[in-house]
Amino acid sequence: MTDEEVIKEIRAGSARATDTLITKYKKLVKIKAGAYFIAGADKEDIIQEGMIGLFKSIRDFNPAKGVPFRTFAEICVNRQMISAVKAGARQKHLPLNTSMPLSQPMPSPEKWSADPEEMLIGSEDRHYIKEHLLSALSAMELRVLSLHLSGLSYAEIAGRVKRDVKSIDNALRRVRRKAEKLLKNE
Repeated sequence: MTDEEVIKEIRAGSARATDTLITKYKKLVKIKAGAYFIAGADKEDIIQEGMIGLFKSIRDFNPAKGVPFRTFAEICVNRQMISAVKAGARQKHLPLNTSMPLSQPMPSPEKWSADPEEMLIGSEDRHYIKEHLLSALSAMELRVLSLHLSGLSYAEIAGRVKRDVKSIDNALRRVRRKAEKLLKNE
């Protein structure tokens, strides 16, 4: 069966035909995803965007245009991934993602001061984590972490350390993994 014939079956309501086409083109989506990167996102996020593009290509394909489905699907997948990369770079929703809801009650001032014992234990824990994490990080990871904690974006950090944005993202991922490992061992 050609892709165009499978599309006809999909339009007739066949869910099995949809699964067939998705299974056939899933590998293409994964291959295309390897060429893209979204700061702060996983490879699976790019693949998911590609799958959305594939669904859109199935929905919007018009055989009367004379373009093979595969070509149309590749264009839709690429455009969806590019749109996701551009949206991620704009950081348009950063304030929404890092804000606190107004409906969440503020802790009362009495709860701001902690028990002295808890404060000491918390201080010791922070010191332990800081000491061990710093010794586990490379110089590059330490510099990237410091710049990230000072509020710089991935692009700004990349400019300062003269590396590309992907290497900044990779460095911060390594820092997170090392911190998680340290906390699990603690």
